[in-house]
Amino acid sequence: MNTIPQFSHEVEARHERLDASDYGDIYVVGDVHGSRSALETLLATLDLSDDDLVVFVGDLVRKGPDSPGVVDIVRDDPRLVSVRGNNEQKIVRGDKDPDWLREGDRAYFESLPVAISFDDALVVHGGVDPERSLESHTVDELLTMRAPRGDGYDGPFWYDDYDGPHRVFFGHTVHDTPVEGEHAVGLDTGCVYGGTLTAYDYRSDEFLATDPTTTHQERADSKIVDPV
Repeated sequence: MNTIPQFSHEVEARHERLDASDYGDIYVVGDVHGSRSALETLLATLDLSDDDLVVFVGDLVRKGPDSPGVVDIVRDDPRLVSVRGNNEQKIVRGDKDPDWLREGDRAYFESLPVAISFDDALVVHGGVDPERSLESHTVDELLTMRAPRGDGYDGPFWYDDYDGPHRVFFGHTVHDTPVEGEHAVGLDTGCVYGGTLTAYDYRSDEFLATDPTTTHQERADSKIVDPV
């Protein structure tokens, strides 16, 4: 069933709808967080053809060693697109002003859609509240959703009870392995924290990942979720 998400006017202005039939292979990739080396390794593994598409779940930048390098890779290749993550949003709002920020970077982050959809797939950074309609969500909620009736990394998490109609691909919440559900696929496997950078192959319904990466930032075990 090919359902088009119905958003509020605020979000719809930042929603990009794609036609999956325009592309060969389609991949959705987790949070990169400035880990350029891991991104280059993953893209080499994917071995993209000219008509393939890679959709990132946001948080391309911050925390890792080479945010500008990641931005350049994604921005300069028309096969690579991304939704906006909460870390891009912090820069757009002026909450963060990193020393690596260059002229044009903030405008690029502001240009990123908050949601990308194709077929019945919906890509957002944080997630959705299963008890509310998409029309009721704000931009910031889509970027930061984790445990709407819980307590942060203690859960319960939004995807525990989400049953569609869309299959939501998301990042933001770090897991030690991908979340693989009928209606929710979590792809932040903590590459900046020494984990893997994970891609989901939409056509083949399988995950691909780099080997565990260099730890660029430490993270407490309590903030890495076991999806089981």
